[in-house]
Amino acid sequence: MENFFTRYTDSSAVFPSFLIVQHNCLGRWDVFLSLFHSFTMLPDPPLLVAIQDPPSRRSVLPTFPGFMSFPPPPPGRPRVAIYVSRTLNQHLSCSTVFHDSSEMLSVDVFSPEGLFGSPHRSLRVTSVYLLRTNRPPYRSILPERAFSFLSYPHLVLGDFNLHHPLADPCRSLSEREFVISTRYFDAAFDVPYHVLNTPGVYTRFPFDTISRPSVLDLAFANTALFPLVSSWDTPLPSTGSDHLPCVITLKPPAIMLRPPTPHWALLDLRAVGKALESSTTLPCPPQPTPKSLSRWFDISSTRLTSLQTSHAPSKRPCPRSKPWWSPRLSSLRREYHKFARISRLDPSPLNWSNVKSSRRTYAKAIASAKKTHWSDFLSSGTPRSLWTAKRFAFGRPPQRFSDLRGASDPAEIAETLLDQFFPSKPPPPPLLCLTRYEDYTPITSEEVSRALSKSSNTSAPGPDHIPYSVWKSVHRINPPFFLPF
Repeated sequence: MENFFTRYTDSSAVFPSFLIVQHNCLGRWDVFLSLFHSFTMLPDPPLLVAIQDPPSRRSVLPTFPGFMSFPPPPPGRPRVAIYVSRTLNQHLSCSTVFHDSSEMLSVDVFSPEGLFGSPHRSLRVTSVYLLRTNRPPYRSILPERAFSFLSYPHLVLGDFNLHHPLADPCRSLSEREFVISTRYFDAAFDVPYHVLNTPGVYTRFPFDTISRPSVLDLAFANTALFPLVSSWDTPLPSTGSDHLPCVITLKPPAIMLRPPTPHWALLDLRAVGKALESSTTLPCPPQPTPKSLSRWFDISSTRLTSLQTSHAPSKRPCPRSKPWWSPRLSSLRREYHKFARISRLDPSPLNWSNVKSSRRTYAKAIASAKKTHWSDFLSSGTPRSLWTAKRFAFGRPPQRFSDLRGASDPAEIAETLLDQFFPSKPPPPPLLCLTRYEDYTPITSEEVSRALSKSSNTSAPGPDHIPYSVWKSVHRINPPFFLPF
């Protein structure tokens, strides 16, 4: 049963982060008020608040400014409730989803433009409160009902009244506790759902001094939602309940792209040559100190490297780009995804046949492109590329570590590894004022040419990220340019 209560007006860009709070109020009004007043300590106000055992009077929930309350349908006292922020109500379309039990309630958030930059247009948040019973599975909600399969993001959170080693690894469980909790966790993993709790972070601290802390408040995210989960934490103070409020933050997944790098193969050497002929280097300081000489060298080197990078176009390949990719593969991929979307909307035998045919053609084209690229690479191989082909064919050799047989405890093992990977360096000499050597022989252009000829064009560049092929071209255009260095 669904109850639509608002219309969509804007995209999810209004909410850079989506905060959801879950808490067990023990049916007390003071705990409820303390929870909502503590939201001022959060960096952003929460948009959804899932409460278990909320306070009520004649099945009517308390109100709080800025939020709308939604309980399960009557009769009976509500065991769960979800409070929706009016800000969320003004920008996105939401609907409450009722279940057969008063201990379970869901809210669907809908956006036609997609949520958090993802193609999913719906998000379901389900609040559950598992009460103890005398019949299997000894909880009031069956595992299959709590963890249902959904193709769009789904968050299940609440007070599960379960003890499991994945959430509380330091707790000694009885066989009964382990069997009951394993049935729910196995049902979640079969769908699959992922546990968001940080292992060992307690969410319940009993009032008495005999009982030990435990992890009863759990949160599960399905595969579609898990990449959007930024954090799970208990940052809010105690509200007077023996449970701590849990905060789940949803954000768009961060994609770190590589910084742009110069495309040295397309360097305009003619333009660089004209700029080098008209450029001059700064004179060396007459009485240099280590600091002034380093500053002079940095300035001169920066002028030279910036001159070359300004004439080289930048490149930023896609992290998933492949050298064997072709426009034909792009068109086949678009065709396959088009038939897949049509099949999801209308799962008829004809549409499913088109999906299988396009997928088979797409897979065969990828295999053919890989095989053709590998054959071309081997046929055009050179003695230098022989080792590259061997590495591609056999993989990288196993890593070699230092001999740890002489280490008898973890401290000695750590010291051996540190000495192996980070050997100690001798202390640097004291800084002195540099004096000019009068009888030195000046460096000639022929010596620079011989030094550059011994350097391979394919060697890894230094901190300036300029390969030796570019330095050779610079020296060939303007040989006296390197002599002041």
